[in-house]
Amino acid sequence: MIITYLLFALGHRATLYVSIALLGICYGVQFSVIISTSSELFGLKHFGKIYNLIALANPVGAFLFNTLTGYVYDLEVERQKAGMVDTDIACHGPNCFRLTFYVLAGAACLGTLLSTVLTVRVRPVYQMLYAGGSFSQPRNSGH
Repeated sequence: MIITYLLFALGHRATLYVSIALLGICYGVQFSVIISTSSELFGLKHFGKIYNLIALANPVGAFLFNTLTGYVYDLEVERQKAGMVDTDIACHGPNCFRLTFYVLAGAACLGTLLSTVLTVRVRPVYQMLYAGGSFSQPRNSGH
């Protein structure tokens, strides 16, 4: 997602379709991985509660970043209006949302960093499970 938001920040029409496709792929992978992540890390006893709590991050993030986007847009409108007689309240150009895409890229970078930390922390558990634990292939008893 980091690359996607940085491509959006460029503001070029040539990168728009690639950015949209990458964003769709990222969200598709995210929603697919949430299910297995929540069940494998926390078990199935309270799966519904945990899954919905993790899935709640998307609408909460949408609300927070939507608020940020409106604030950044209003700041850019005021900056563009400075010294102009015309009272046009519309923002023009890619600068209207560029800062928002940089912030989103930073948030995606933080998410990537946290996912990497989680991967490193649970790696020994999976190595134990698959190296000779309960998920190994049964041995042939010779019957």
